[in-house]
Amino acid sequence: MGIGKKDGSELFDEWPAKYDSWFSTPIGLLVKKFETSLLLEMLNPEKSEVILDVGCGTGVFTLDVLSYGAKILGIDISTPMLVQALKKTSSYPFFAIVGDMSALPFPDESFDKVYSMTALEFVSDAAKAVSELDRVTRPGGKVVLTTLNSLSPWAERRILEGKKGHTLFKNMRFRSPEELADLAPRKPQIKTAIHFLKEDDPQQAERIEAEGTRDKRVTGAFIAMSWPKPMKKKDPAW
Repeated sequence: MGIGKKDGSELFDEWPAKYDSWFSTPIGLLVKKFETSLLLEMLNPEKSEVILDVGCGTGVFTLDVLSYGAKILGIDISTPMLVQALKKTSSYPFFAIVGDMSALPFPDESFDKVYSMTALEFVSDAAKAVSELDRVTRPGGKVVLTTLNSLSPWAERRILEGKKGHTLFKNMRFRSPEELADLAPRKPQIKTAIHFLKEDDPQQAERIEAEGTRDKRVTGAFIAMSWPKPMKKKDPAW
């Protein structure tokens, strides 16, 4: 997820089962539903595209992108996370590599599209990581980057738990939509989702989410940002 072992990223190695089990709870399923919907809207994956999934974790969101016929290479700092992802995606064209999102081990312009789901929170040099996502994207492609919104109650809770010594949350850095936009190499599109709370009744959460989307609120816990990689200008004909 973007932190090197020297920074304590072995913490992620303990999380595959916990991570997956949370997304199987009633509220976790709703979170996945709305986050996936926004990811797919912005990424617009197409058949035969070669896509990079940065900080893919256990592949919770990878399967949804693969279902569109894309080929995906997933990169994550945690080997146990990748092992879990490979098990889930065994019947799909998914390949995995251990690596750091701040120093992607790929040549320039290697992928049709690149996306990263809630990994930027753990990176010490966010600008470098964003630059790397853009670097490996082919001209005409796009990048989708998501993170946890500092304006949301979800972030406030994690900050509090981090101060109390939570081994994972104390390493996280949250950003607002405006702060995230400042990292983009060119003008981005930004939307938020997850306007409900973890404690909300699932049926009530559906209604709250619909209202938040309709009102275009900027306080949703999940920020999704996308930007295009422009085509190269052709040399003028002489």
